[in-house]
Amino acid sequence: MNLDPWVPILVIASSLLPGLIIFSLAENSVRLRTGLNLTGALLNLVLVGWMLWGVYLGHRYEARLALLPDLELVLLADTLSLLFITLSAVLWLVTTVYAIGYLKGSPHRSRFFGFFSLCVTSTAGVSLAGNLITFLLFYELLTLATYPLIMHHGTEVARRAGRSYLVYTIFGGALLLLGTVWLYTLTGTLEFTPRGLLNGMGEEHRPALRAIFALLIAGLGVKAALVPLHGWLPQAMVAPAPVSALLHAVAVVKAGAFGIVRIVYEVFGVEFAAGLGVTAPLAWLAATTIIYGSLRALFQDDLKRMLAFSTVSQVSYITLGVAIVGPVATIGGMVHLVHQGFMKITLFLCAGNLAETLGVHKISEMNGVGRRMPWTMAAFTVGAFGMIGAPPVAGFISKWYLGLGALEAGQGWVIFVLAGSSLLTASYFLPVLHAVWFREPPVCWPKEHHFGLRETAWALLLPPLATAVMALGAGLLAAMPFSPLNWAKLIAAREFYLP
Repeated sequence: MNLDPWVPILVIASSLLPGLIIFSLAENSVRLRTGLNLTGALLNLVLVGWMLWGVYLGHRYEARLALLPDLELVLLADTLSLLFITLSAVLWLVTTVYAIGYLKGSPHRSRFFGFFSLCVTSTAGVSLAGNLITFLLFYELLTLATYPLIMHHGTEVARRAGRSYLVYTIFGGALLLLGTVWLYTLTGTLEFTPRGLLNGMGEEHRPALRAIFALLIAGLGVKAALVPLHGWLPQAMVAPAPVSALLHAVAVVKAGAFGIVRIVYEVFGVEFAAGLGVTAPLAWLAATTIIYGSLRALFQDDLKRMLAFSTVSQVSYITLGVAIVGPVATIGGMVHLVHQGFMKITLFLCAGNLAETLGVHKISEMNGVGRRMPWTMAAFTVGAFGMIGAPPVAGFISKWYLGLGALEAGQGWVIFVLAGSSLLTASYFLPVLHAVWFREPPVCWPKEHHFGLRETAWALLLPPLATAVMALGAGLLAAMPFSPLNWAKLIAAREFYLP
């Protein structure tokens, strides 16, 4: 019996089934809920590791289920999907450990972890989607699963943020659906195909294909936080820290950016898209978003809001790498999908530690906090330098390849965008680091919890330290065979730039 088709299904089930069970648990079922969360996360990681090794060796894991006579639900593990789902599996485990500590003693934990697991299920489905209809179904499920997490606290501010998120994402989903249906009427297929399923389409379809491209990118651009579709993201920072971390590092914004990669490379084909004249406007839109997000971050005092605008800027590096058109730029964009995840989740988990341990939410309250929480702020410092693009943190590798790719493609203007963004990022992170490490701390903090010899609870401290090590290791060990960089090179060779 061939078990390969069952592996992608088991990956989906490893988060779906624990989540459904958790919904039914009483609030005081702490051990059972914790056991289900950790067992699901570990099983998911093992299954993804199994597929990672198999795909590297050229194995194929594919499951198909008929939806309509000529449309199928397709789960497929290829090199691109493994890049995203491996990031998801690793960071889900880290965030689960953090969330268990963060929500200790809080109400509605079964509801939270149930939707948390559905969010991971949706992200896995987005990663493994083998065609556009499967992608669309899981993409919309992600909207529904994330909405209650944003509103978890139940305050008026949280409800308002949730409504804003829902309006934006339903609008984006409608555009994506319209573009998908229109594409299907032209092609009769929605399969993701190396070098694009539209390669070879006749001249008579070009105006329609440009309109379809605009619809699909706009639909995905909502979750990818492309300007001017980004407005929901800073508002969503009212969510608990584990949710913010998941939104920015893995789930929502990355699902949008990942979808843009699929559309450009495996629906249109990058050469065909460039011939249509749609990649240049996409590159300028990404560049505008990069600079805009950095400028907005520069003037924030709320720490999570600053990090949110930083995400608006940083995630668009992925779109920029896609739109430059060239294998080296593609590698830079692909690897930044992982690198940004490591760095941004570190920053958000550290922000959560400050809020939960000291009651610190604003940058103006962070003077001298490095003396009180040195390990947390050491992890924060690694993440911040990575966002700036300083070696040897992973962010430097991403920007190096994006810059080289831009020069290779004759797009020299991109160098000025990268340099400007790095300067702006340094302008809003370096003053924070100076305040953290070199200014005198206040006499007392807004709200302080003591943990004996530890600066905070272990469940809150270990996850950001682990992800900071990942961000540093991905930069220092970039030349290793199984580094994110080398996997991105494998994607470019196998999927996007076939001979």
